[in-house]
Amino acid sequence: MSSKYGVLTLGDAMITLNPEETGPLRFVNRFERKVGGAELNFAIGCARLDMRVKWISRLGNDEFGRVIYNFARGEGIDVSDVAFVSGYPTSLNFKEIREDGSGKTFYYRQQSPILTLNPEDITGSMFDGIDLVHLTGVFLAIDPRNIHIAKRVMEMAKQKEIPVSFDPNIRLKLWSIEEARAVYSDLFGHVDILLSGLDEIKLITGNDSEDSLAEFAKVNGIEQLVIKDGENGSKLYNKGEWHKKEAFPVRPVDTVGAGDGYDAGYIYGYLQGLPIDERLTFANAVGAIVTTVSGDNEGLPYLDEVLPFIRKEAVVER
Repeated sequence: MSSKYGVLTLGDAMITLNPEETGPLRFVNRFERKVGGAELNFAIGCARLDMRVKWISRLGNDEFGRVIYNFARGEGIDVSDVAFVSGYPTSLNFKEIREDGSGKTFYYRQQSPILTLNPEDITGSMFDGIDLVHLTGVFLAIDPRNIHIAKRVMEMAKQKEIPVSFDPNIRLKLWSIEEARAVYSDLFGHVDILLSGLDEIKLITGNDSEDSLAEFAKVNGIEQLVIKDGENGSKLYNKGEWHKKEAFPVRPVDTVGAGDGYDAGYIYGYLQGLPIDERLTFANAVGAIVTTVSGDNEGLPYLDEVLPFIRKEAVVER
């Protein structure tokens, strides 16, 4: 089943450099170049699920910027509102992996090209053919000016009666939880679908009980509160009821990007009008498949991979 629905997202993208050796980064000499970024991962996930996707961004007018641009375009993403800017290097992200499997991430995005995006750059024509707008907290955390851009996007979406989904995607290396809470509380009233990890919603609200989360959704006017809980599956609060679906049993090798994939899967189900239980099942399946492949977005599945996985007709192999 092919989707004709259009999704819009905006945010920074990075070149991710993954170490080919384990140990402290200062002793690592070889890296593999990849492309990453929460919003771009989401856009890739949507494109592979046969949705039309527009990604708004700014990239450095450099070789790394060309890599990201060509990669996104190759995935079938509409990059007509992605521009190259000089004087702002494309963001970088170095990963460190220790022998025990633990790791760290080192961001180099203080002068991100996305800083050159202004509220007035968001125009009504960008929303033509768009059925849903998706934003994340990563974009907000990069710089306070981005908050004004997000507000403009949300307000324009409301004027055009386009639903807004939001993933807090908290990055405490970019801002404090107190800063995040203050910004989120100002924006939640514009959010129709909130897609949050259980640990994130607890950081935001201070409580993860179902009663308190239901009250939080009601107070903020959030129509659909979706809670992602990894191997425990996910649940949704909607119209006074909680709906729950267990996770698919897989042997995870890398959980990076699973949340972005889940978001894409849920939005696919939402736009297709799938019943809530089927929507959660589909999103759980996408998230599970992502964890079976190493990388930020390499494991994001195509539509014709998800349905057989749900029906257990095939084992996902790459």
